[in-house]
Amino acid sequence: MYDCGFTKENNWFRYRAGAIIIENECILLVGNKNEDYLYSVGGGVHMGETAEDAVLREVFEETGVHYETDHLAVIHENFFNESTGTLKGLNCHEISFYFLMKPRGTQELNSNSYTYGAKEEMHWIPIKDLDKYKAFPGFIKEYLSKEHCGIEHIITDERI
Repeated sequence: MYDCGFTKENNWFRYRAGAIIIENECILLVGNKNEDYLYSVGGGVHMGETAEDAVLREVFEETGVHYETDHLAVIHENFFNESTGTLKGLNCHEISFYFLMKPRGTQELNSNSYTYGAKEEMHWIPIKDLDKYKAFPGFIKEYLSKEHCGIEHIITDERI
């Protein structure tokens, strides 16, 4: 399957589905040895796949656990440049659909996931401590500190 995304010259675009997984006042984030930050569970939406199907697939691929979606929470338009890692030197534009997942009542996972050849490590980060980490999406701590109704549209521009 092909992800909905492309690289052309020094520009990179991706359509992504992400999960907001909360258990016991902690959010599940992912890291790997190639990047100096943590990121949400999720990944590229495949051609012909809905964002919701993509997030369910990605959550299972990365955590080894079947979560259910609660609802679409955020549509995120993100513009950024990378100075390190796999996207170094690229002008990046990503559109992500973030789904809040239904809690399972346990932080137990069965993860054996890799990205770009690097093993992914799962981290349960206390929401109150998120500001101590370099974590993306950058809006997540503020988002989790408020009540919401409906779908939020968030635009971030982190271009250098």
